[in-house]
Amino acid sequence: MDLDQDACYRAVKGRDRRFDGMFYTAVRTTGIYCRPSCPAITPRRRNVSFFRTAAGAQGAGFRACRRCLPDATPGSPEWDVAADVASRAMRLVSDGLVEREGVEGLASALGYSSRQLNRVVTQEYGAGPLALARSRRAQTARVLIETTGLTFADVAFAAGFASVRQFNDTVREVYAATPTQLRHGAGSRRTTGRPGTIHTRIAVREPFAAADLHSFLVIHAVRGIEAFGPGWYERSLRLPHGPAIVRVDLDQRPPGQVPCVFTLTDARDLAPAMERTRRLLDADCDPVTVDEALAEDPVLSGLVVDRPGLRVPGQLDGVEVAVQTVLGQQVSLASARTAAGRLVEEHGEPLGLEGDHQVTRLFPTAARLAAVDPESLPMPRSRARALTGLADALATGAVRLDRSADRAETRAALLALPGIGPWTADYVAMRALGDPDVFLPTDIGVRNAATRLRLEDVVGRSEAWRPWRSYALLRLWSVVLDEMRPGPRFSTSSTDEGDLG
Repeated sequence: MDLDQDACYRAVKGRDRRFDGMFYTAVRTTGIYCRPSCPAITPRRRNVSFFRTAAGAQGAGFRACRRCLPDATPGSPEWDVAADVASRAMRLVSDGLVEREGVEGLASALGYSSRQLNRVVTQEYGAGPLALARSRRAQTARVLIETTGLTFADVAFAAGFASVRQFNDTVREVYAATPTQLRHGAGSRRTTGRPGTIHTRIAVREPFAAADLHSFLVIHAVRGIEAFGPGWYERSLRLPHGPAIVRVDLDQRPPGQVPCVFTLTDARDLAPAMERTRRLLDADCDPVTVDEALAEDPVLSGLVVDRPGLRVPGQLDGVEVAVQTVLGQQVSLASARTAAGRLVEEHGEPLGLEGDHQVTRLFPTAARLAAVDPESLPMPRSRARALTGLADALATGAVRLDRSADRAETRAALLALPGIGPWTADYVAMRALGDPDVFLPTDIGVRNAATRLRLEDVVGRSEAWRPWRSYALLRLWSVVLDEMRPGPRFSTSSTDEGDLG
């Protein structure tokens, strides 16, 4: 997709932060590429080129600006919400799949040949999968250099480099600085802590409704795998090289950033841990565009003014969100959380990580749940069979929820399973696959909100909210979720298939 060069230059002249991560400005006279909001003197139009990715700028011979750190921007909202193969490939590259399985593994996950995939991705982003993965490795290395006390050898292998020499050469080429110079420049930003604990930050676009996101996570928290306190939230997650814990601080945070602490079994899991946490935070959303679109509705406009930058919380584990969604069918949110907590206690794995953490277990794997006798589960038989059938489909790969899957195909595969209806399939698409255009007309929370807001024909009205109906849904839920704040003790009832997610 070609960039509008004149529109890009106008954004650069205005130093508009909304475009950070959407494109990169390369200055031919200096050999440097920057984010659009870089505070440096605006270059002349004839001296600049624009790239959709940092990898594209690096491939053209440009080095990252050490003043605005263009690789530390939020990801592009375009590839975060798009469902085309190039966007799905980008999400898997960010998750570290190329480092683990190579380009062949990436192509296999998407159902393409490596040659065909390379052509599609290069045409869309100006760089192939290997170049995109190299750019991601460089960014991960810089984060580790600046925020940890790891040796450079440990940083190199944790970031996914094959050798220390490759690590040194790449850092010098991308940042025009040695690893030692980057570490000295970071100075006091480096934080010490337990071995395996990494303090870092995730960039988000402002406005960012952090308090509302925290409330949503608190209300849905499951004992054993999630914990929370004033302004903070932590949870366990399963990563390629072992279990981990992530803690995010949503209260005292610098503008445009969310401080995070990752406790990892293996430092190589930092990149996938950060990527999955980005999904949880919906960090790559373009809130200004979404809010402007929804504010055109006179009823939603007041909700937009009250909560600018409201996010759709993602999920760290597709299996977990799918299973919890089935548990939430035709019961209250409190009952669903209780049932999920029992499932974790009986079938989840102990974490075994040191440190002062309130989470103790991992959510059960799909294979573990598929082997459970439905008769042994404390729930109606039909729902128990639906849960184990879903787990079997996830374990065998008949249904994939790793954000590499085509959304329409995944929805059809879910609906083909016994006991899975439209509410369940669509909720999973919104939380696990990041679909921005989901609406749940049968949801009891939507019905209650529509009644309080005096919204007639909410289904027909929702057509005007495309392609941001997921964000409209969260705004409708906010009307009734306010009653459940601030803690976990709440009670609500539902006679529909789903209840407030």
